[in-house]
Amino acid sequence: MSADDSPKSTDANRAQTTGADTVDPDEDGENHRVFWADEMADRIESRDPEEPIVIKGGVSPSGIPHLGHFNEILRGFFVAEVLRERGHDVRQVFTSDDKDALRKVPRQLADSDWNIVGLGEVNAGALGRNLGKPYTDIPDPFDDHDSYGAHFTDLLHQSAEMLDVPVDMLSNTDLYADGTFDDVVKYVLEHRDEARKILSQYQDKIDDDYVPFQAQCSSCGVLTTNITGVDVESETVDYVCEGLEAGGQQIDGCGHEGTATFREGKLPWRFEWPGQWQALGVDFEPFGKDHAEGSWPSGKDIAENFLHIQPPVPMTYEWFTLNGEALSSSSGNVVTVHEVLELLEPEVLRYFFVRNPMKAKDFDISRLDQLVDEFDRFEGIYFDDVDDEGLAALADRAYPFTVDEVRENRVRLPYTFAAVLGMTDDEDLREQMARNEGHITDDTPEWAIEEAMKRVEKARNWAERLDNEYNYRLQVAMPETDFDDDVEAALDQLADFVEEGHSGEEIQGEIYETAKRNDVATGDFFQAGYRLFFDATQGPRLGTFLGELDATFVVKRLRREE
Repeated sequence: MSADDSPKSTDANRAQTTGADTVDPDEDGENHRVFWADEMADRIESRDPEEPIVIKGGVSPSGIPHLGHFNEILRGFFVAEVLRERGHDVRQVFTSDDKDALRKVPRQLADSDWNIVGLGEVNAGALGRNLGKPYTDIPDPFDDHDSYGAHFTDLLHQSAEMLDVPVDMLSNTDLYADGTFDDVVKYVLEHRDEARKILSQYQDKIDDDYVPFQAQCSSCGVLTTNITGVDVESETVDYVCEGLEAGGQQIDGCGHEGTATFREGKLPWRFEWPGQWQALGVDFEPFGKDHAEGSWPSGKDIAENFLHIQPPVPMTYEWFTLNGEALSSSSGNVVTVHEVLELLEPEVLRYFFVRNPMKAKDFDISRLDQLVDEFDRFEGIYFDDVDDEGLAALADRAYPFTVDEVRENRVRLPYTFAAVLGMTDDEDLREQMARNEGHITDDTPEWAIEEAMKRVEKARNWAERLDNEYNYRLQVAMPETDFDDDVEAALDQLADFVEEGHSGEEIQGEIYETAKRNDVATGDFFQAGYRLFFDATQGPRLGTFLGELDATFVVKRLRREE
């Protein structure tokens, strides 16, 4: 959801605007459920809502559509799926608050192919020349959509489709243009004295001349807050284009004096958000804990005591960090759904959002192997392959919501092992290595093998992205080598040891012993191994890696045989 149009509130009112009435889905109680989405569904059902039940989220389109935006989309998705499971008709919507004014030029953008680019690589002037205008009135810097707002929203929609989330993307600009907001806007402006009074409890600088509406200037296109007159009957406002304040800075208008219809402008955020609830019939909306202490108290108050509607069931969630730091489009610390799905399966990403939404989490790309292994364990608990009484109830309930289809006999290659397999492009060798380690057997169905091997490419992408210890390429053809006699003798002895059928750990220990017996420097012996298998002077933990390869291949390579 978008930030407040003017987020300031008085110190006295801050003390009153806590998120105490929002829902912590994991608080203990008589109706406590193992899966937080069930608790949310219970609260929604308790209101006996009309159908379709509407679940909403929203964002103001600025910068890059990133993984943080999917807090609301996936939280809402899980609740929607629970309600559908219970037989309800559910509509999930996500509003792009693209009628908002562009307040600052982002440092980075994503093009239609999900390449992250700096402003120097695009028509940045299209943004810089249009500060203060709605996102949908700003040219697309990539020239492939009707506007910057449409470009952003399309990328967000693509992300939802990648995760198979059926969500309707709604443009606020369209909702104003097609009359969806007509009744709300008319009511707010007809009762503007009362609106001023309730807003003044949450926001400074609300004087007797304040009108809760922003008109778009017909001359320069900038949104202005200087409304000089309201005609409710004709549904118009008079304005002087003085621009608006954004982030503590004034975006100047052109001074034009004009008249705008109610559809040629917008409500300020604190009225627009509850206005969305009324116009769309919203029953449930999740939001970050910052809004629980800011926008939610005013939105709830305006809904109940001004618009006289019931606000949706709320749910607060904790923002997660990325690589230990706050997600930030302005600083470039973001990751897109497209990027993430190049590194792991959709079900692993869904699992990340299944976990307790009120506990702080870090999405650390350097430690994705741990997240994947955690998901694999979660799946194993569901199928009773892993014994964990503490997680059994949650896995039994929530796991089916993470996968497109619940199927037994899936093979999940450990992520780091998949990265090892990614060191070779030889698909037959990959499968043979997986068989050597017992992950694939003669009883494994062909479909399970095909699915399992897809993880290899994702782990390979991970290794390349991080340039970590798995970012090496196994040489299928033997590289040219020129070893001393003592090194060759040691390699032959190591080949004999491998041929006897030892584990990777045993091979690792034998490398040291063999080097010592032949009076070869340990470092030189490891380098010889790396040269044979990677045509490099360093690589992964050699013994462990050799233990995962086909033994016949390893023996021939150590003996320098083609």
